[in-house]
Amino acid sequence: MKHKGAMHVAKICNKRGDKTYTSYLLRRTFRVGDDVKHQTLGNLSHLPEPIIELIRRGLKGESLNLASDGFKIVRTLPHGHVAAVLGTLRRLSLDTIISSTPSRERSLAIAMIVSRVLDPRSKLSTANALKEETLRNSLGDVLGLSTVGEDELYATMDWLLERQERIENKLAARHLKDGSLVLYDVTSTYFEGRHCPLARLGHSRDHRRDKLQIVFGLLCEANGCPVAVEVFEGNVGDPATLAPQIEKLRGRFGLKTVVIVGDRGMITSARLENDLMGRPGLDWITCLRSPAIRQLVEDGVLDPSLFDERLLAEIKSPAYPDERLVVCRNPLLAQDRARKREELLAATERDLLRIQQATARKVRPLRGKDKIGLRVGRVLWRHKVGKHYQLSITENAFTFERRAERIAAEAALDGFYVLRTSVRKADLDEKDVVRAYKGLSKAERAFRSLKTVDLKVRPIYHYTADRVRAHVFLCMLAYYVEWNMREALGPLLFDDESPDAKRHPVKPAKRSAPAEAKAKLRRTKNDEPVQSFHDLLADLGTIAKNRVSQASAQAATFEVITTPTPHQQRALSLLQVAVAV
Repeated sequence: MKHKGAMHVAKICNKRGDKTYTSYLLRRTFRVGDDVKHQTLGNLSHLPEPIIELIRRGLKGESLNLASDGFKIVRTLPHGHVAAVLGTLRRLSLDTIISSTPSRERSLAIAMIVSRVLDPRSKLSTANALKEETLRNSLGDVLGLSTVGEDELYATMDWLLERQERIENKLAARHLKDGSLVLYDVTSTYFEGRHCPLARLGHSRDHRRDKLQIVFGLLCEANGCPVAVEVFEGNVGDPATLAPQIEKLRGRFGLKTVVIVGDRGMITSARLENDLMGRPGLDWITCLRSPAIRQLVEDGVLDPSLFDERLLAEIKSPAYPDERLVVCRNPLLAQDRARKREELLAATERDLLRIQQATARKVRPLRGKDKIGLRVGRVLWRHKVGKHYQLSITENAFTFERRAERIAAEAALDGFYVLRTSVRKADLDEKDVVRAYKGLSKAERAFRSLKTVDLKVRPIYHYTADRVRAHVFLCMLAYYVEWNMREALGPLLFDDESPDAKRHPVKPAKRSAPAEAKAKLRRTKNDEPVQSFHDLLADLGTIAKNRVSQASAQAATFEVITTPTPHQQRALSLLQVAVAV
């Protein structure tokens, strides 16, 4: 008769020559009749001795108390947020996309990407944070980076830049197929210093006209996931960046058919004629400028009165043969533009009135056409509404008045915008054309994340052109990880998980009822807390990795990770990552 036995840890010593080999086996002892039998369940020899001792004592039924048994915590490192970001990066196979062969350079590149998501900082600060003696989280420990120098990180940036084309090609193969919609937009960011060959004075979107800047363009798939980035000199105009992207899509990515979506400042008439028209398989969606819309009205093609009741219509114009024009009118946008215009006119008139008073004062009056004209020019340039005023400047006086007819003509087109596309109606109807164009807001969201909210690509301190390119590329890869994390964590964030796909594309966007409820109650329908992305990362960061050892100086250390709360475990489950990475 076989009797159920007890488990224990057996220590087996074998002597071979002058050496003694020790093994620890997990065994079960039981009786079969009068015979005692042993069954080996597993080999524990690979575990640290303190862990083996804990298992041995636990199987004997002893009560374990780390403090009373002389255990101590040597180091505690924030870990959960590292596990979330690094685990997502690996789940996306971005590590193997960067390099299929494990190497120190790959580990350093991964460390910089993860660090950019967790806590953007300079390369020197990042290097210090990864060193064993100054670890700020478990990232350097997990990746085995105990000694890291700033120069080594710079060398890794050079190494990563050499692989940019191959990495982008793999991302494009994953996210772009023939016939894909591709969002393209550009932005600029300022530069610290004056020695980088890419840094130039140009139109500053950061309102830092005192700084040199660079321009970079971002290619995204239709949902806003980044695929490729390119850096240009700071004085390059938006349209001039379009041709390299077309060559990238058609040549390097090998797309035979593609639809490029760009704003009216990007896909201009000149760019259409030079780069897009007449190329088979290459379509576009863009928007007309205000003068072109006014011309449609003057030609009788567009009648604004027809849009008192309707918000969208498709029209044809001889000026745009073989193309579709989709006219949209947003009443709320019309009200907003009317309000802004009146505010700008009022602000302009206040400033112009001060100049007028300066010419009439008794003490040191403003005199001279040139001096008066300079002051008036500064005011008109500041508020950008000079076209709405009739000015009269003499040597000792200045008068102004509104051009009512011109203001009325502009107001008649408030809220109107006209999309221009070469895509056939069979492929995209007019509503889908509007939705595709509005998708550019996802690229703009990427720029906000890259520049200010999350990844802080600016300001840039690098001196060489290649280092600037590598820095921007590194930030794009970090945003790629963050974008995918936000998509997975949607149920726990304030993001709208279920926008109304049937909503009229011209009407103002409204959050869905579940999203409104999340924002109001700050709880999910399952009564889980709702947080911002970075608050959730900070919450995950309270999951700690503890390095524990026995009190004796020679004892080996082992690691214990704190147990995630239900909310933290929910986040890790949504990301499909484990707390142990």
